[in-house]
Amino acid sequence: MASTTFSGPVTSNNGFIGTVTGSVETAAFVGLTPVATAALPAAAAANLGQVRLVNDNGVGNDEYCLVISTGAAWVTAVGAALS
Repeated sequence: MASTTFSGPVTSNNGFIGTVTGSVETAAFVGLTPVATAALPAAAAANLGQVRLVNDNGVGNDEYCLVISTGAAWVTAVGAALS
């Protein structure tokens, strides 16, 4: 197995295997680009587990809500179905 060192951000389409070692910055924040509920892709196996930030709270209000794809539906981070 190869070992590679990166000095910038790293992206993986299929996750990482093994243990992450070395210095890990814990003070960073994750930035999500908000989208309208209508702009969410259809929930499907391809986006299972994806997290999105909607800016209309699912019902057109000017409120923000995290949603997660179950592969069959988008649900709010508390597990309620997105209307």
